[in-house]
Amino acid sequence: MPPEFDLSSATDALTAVVVAIKDDQLDAPTPADMPVRALLEHVDGLAEAFRAAATKESVSRSVSPEFGSGETLAPDWRAGIADRLRALAEAWRAPAAWEGDTEAGGVTMPAPVTARVALDELVIHAWDLARATRQDLVVDETDLAVLTDFLKDTPAEGTPGLFGPIVPIGPGAPRLHRVLGYTGRDPFWFPATV
Repeated sequence: MPPEFDLSSATDALTAVVVAIKDDQLDAPTPADMPVRALLEHVDGLAEAFRAAATKESVSRSVSPEFGSGETLAPDWRAGIADRLRALAEAWRAPAAWEGDTEAGGVTMPAPVTARVALDELVIHAWDLARATRQDLVVDETDLAVLTDFLKDTPAEGTPGLFGPIVPIGPGAPRLHRVLGYTGRDPFWFPATV
């Protein structure tokens, strides 16, 4: 089965945000209700988890993600996360990645669904980190179309373990705002100024 979409634009956008984060921003709050350093630690882990899901290495071996404090963030986190995000996108370019079932975070799903979950994680956490560190983020319209279709039937209470109650967004809002709302994000969230 050929790849249904390419994760490169999402991994490139997230990488650009990650490498621009300054050391003095690591304790800043994020829309994900954790500090930047903890979200970076999560992004680092999910990049490897979804790469292993593409290659099927994770089948019968993945575990539910744990959210730490970010205290174990590697000293070379910028380069390490960038490398793992590149490897993630590359792994999903292989046609075999899209075949059969695979596993990530202890959950077995059809591979195309897993790819959509990966795309959601990449885009949403890129926005979380960009917003927390006051960076601009441009999300590829093709990625937003895939996510809108994937998330449009999200129940009002959200998806337990993934994201909380949806934030209602008007029909005329930008597509990114609608995607954020489906994942329980307020598109107008900004860190408090001091």
